Amino acid sequence: MHTHILIATDGSALAEKAVRAGVDLAKASGAKVTIVTVSEAFPAYDLGTKLGLFRDQAAIDSYEADCRTGAEAILKAAAETAAAAGVACETLHVADSAPAAGILETARARGCDLIVLTSNGRQGLERFIMGSQAARVAQGAETSVLIVR
Repeated sequence: MHTHILIATDGSALAEKAVRAGVDLAKASGAKVTIVTVSEAFPAYDLGTKLGLFRDQAAIDSYEADCRTGAEAILKAAAETAAAAGVACETLHVADSAPAAGILETARARGCDLIVLTSNGRQGLERFIMGSQAARVAQGAETSVLIVR
């Protein structure tokens, strides 16, 4: 079975399904668990920031503080779900990354043999514009991926 499961969450009600599924699998197989949440760089859509043209450091600092606070809450809730099931876990906040990239890099770096996450099921134009992080993870993964709906 699996020995190290990476569970990705954004703290949404849908992502809670992945947390529960990953924790259940870990409990059944005795696998180690790492729970990860990823926050994108500020602002993820602003080319000016990437080119170094945006220099409002106070806005960037505020955004990053909000990301840290949000990640702490997300990871605390996920860790409590794991603890309630009797499953020990590590938690990790990956900052300044595209979600799929952060998930994939964490899985590689930690030697995970299963990635568990959810898909929000975007379709059509919304999927084309927004993309599917779950699809990117599935395409880029070097290991098994479980997409929970």
